[in-house]
Amino acid sequence: MENPHLDEGRDPLLIAEDWLDHGRRVALATVVETWGSAPRPVGSHLVIDGDGNFHGSVSGGCVEGAVISEALDVIDSGEAKMLEFGVADETAWRVGLSCGGRIRVRVERVA
Repeated sequence: MENPHLDEGRDPLLIAEDWLDHGRRVALATVVETWGSAPRPVGSHLVIDGDGNFHGSVSGGCVEGAVISEALDVIDSGEAKMLEFGVADETAWRVGLSCGGRIRVRVERVA
């Protein structure tokens, strides 16, 4: 029986697979840890292609802009990165984490 809550057209992992099938270079960002108030739960995904197109979400505010920028570097280098954003950082307010939470996001190239 089909899961009515799974919208395959919007699943970032299926989008990534489709992009790869069409020859696009792809990175996958995954929320791997959260503390306090975080906009997205562990396991949330954002896929990014080599042109900066993206689908999904790992946070709110400008965090995703920073993740996309790092993902483009990961696509070029092939080296995965672990990113952390939180209110303890001086940049937290600028990247949209003013709510008291922190998140850790792994960004890796998908082959």
